[in-house]
Amino acid sequence: MKRMVVVSDFHAGHEFGLCPPCSHRRAASSKTGEFEDALWQFYAKALDQLKPIDILLVNGDCIEGKGESSGGVELLTTDRHDQAEIAAGAIRYAEADTVRIMYGTRRHVGKEEDFESCIIDKLKSKNAKIQGHGFFDVNGRKIDVKHKVGGSTIPHGRLTPLAKAVLWNKQWASEGRQPKGEIFIRSHVHYFAQCGGFGWIAMSTPALTYNSHFGVRECEGLVDVGMVVFDFNDKGDYTWWPIAADFAELKVNPESL
Repeated sequence: MKRMVVVSDFHAGHEFGLCPPCSHRRAASSKTGEFEDALWQFYAKALDQLKPIDILLVNGDCIEGKGESSGGVELLTTDRHDQAEIAAGAIRYAEADTVRIMYGTRRHVGKEEDFESCIIDKLKSKNAKIQGHGFFDVNGRKIDVKHKVGGSTIPHGRLTPLAKAVLWNKQWASEGRQPKGEIFIRSHVHYFAQCGGFGWIAMSTPALTYNSHFGVRECEGLVDVGMVVFDFNDKGDYTWWPIAADFAELKVNPESL
């Protein structure tokens, strides 16, 4: 059996992003500090229960970047090399034999540079790579992975961009220029959704961040926090399941007036 864990959208360096215990953390007594601790405890506990992990698939937006949408006021650190080290610490914790990272969006990872590339050197792993669009074979199953996918502000519309990605892959495959996928993984939109048919399944993965100023002020729709797990046996059969975070810091209590 091979176990593959899919995580995405750490937004390391953001005060509500994934952050292992390190010097960049907010004070534990602060609201952001409490959230950072709760999110990390969820992440670490989930991985501890899933180990040993054969493949860790990190699907983009590992770092927050300059924080342009909020003037940088939400950042733990403005240094994107430091952000890459925070993300690398989270990836190292999985102790995975194989690590594959997809590049995230330019808005976060660098418009002229790819600061996520720095993460690979910090992992000190012989089997870690980063790329824009991944095509993988795990025990005979073809996997198509890319960070960005279109979003929707209506619940049922969230499936359409996933189905579109599948259809485009079929077009590429008919030209002989891409392998025909069976499992399609996308991220970026910070919610979990999945659809499928005979011979294929497509999903957008939950994020490992929450509660940015941009999201609160500009966006509608449910945000999901968590990860997705796949187990492949030696015959190519597989099972998969999402793991959803559920802790008090994700919930809002009304203000009494």
